[in-house]
Amino acid sequence: NSEGTLISRNYGYLVAANVDPIEKKPLYHVLPGSTSMSIAAAGCNFQCAFCQNWQISQLPREGSPDVGQCATPAQVVQAARQNRCASISYTYTEPTIYFEMAFDTAQLAVEAGLKNCFVSNGFLTPEAVRTIAPVLDAINVDLKAFRDQTYRDVMKARLAPVLECLETLVGEGVWGEVTTLVVPGMNDSDEELRDIAGFIAGKLGPDVPWHVSRYHDDYEMN
Repeated sequence: NSEGTLISRNYGYLVAANVDPIEKKPLYHVLPGSTSMSIAAAGCNFQCAFCQNWQISQLPREGSPDVGQCATPAQVVQAARQNRCASISYTYTEPTIYFEMAFDTAQLAVEAGLKNCFVSNGFLTPEAVRTIAPVLDAINVDLKAFRDQTYRDVMKARLAPVLECLETLVGEGVWGEVTTLVVPGMNDSDEELRDIAGFIAGKLGPDVPWHVSRYHDDYEMN
């Protein structure tokens, strides 16, 4: 907040830019076999104790939000086309942290005939979903647990907004897939996994893929 004007300090700074298989996002029903230009800016609105990308997601908490290589939305789109990517993925950290950069890039990507994909923790307001939906082709949302207390204790967040976001995405017609990292002792009970599966099938649809990822020690849970 600079004298009443909100400024995105990480706009145009990328801490990661790679050409990935679309399956790595992971997205199972989006342009299979293609590659995706994958970018990230520093930061996340979660503080997951098991974060696997904590070196870049937690940078702003160390006082460094405006770090990385300078890039404009047009340059990102140009790089995607030069590398013969079929899409651009906003991933590795949390896209909503660099929402302005992602939104501007996504609009140019559509004009260039590219698809846009988010990989997100799902902590988006309905307003944010409705804003990005017209230019967002697909999203993979990490549903990290199905207990609000776990979200509060481990992610420093809340569960309800994530569930609301997922349902809003369905209502806006954005193709969604869900990922759960199974953390021993945190979210791996039969009851909780059944609850997640029930929510996906019942609220999002029985055709929505659920990616179940294997846990490894990282960050503060090592």
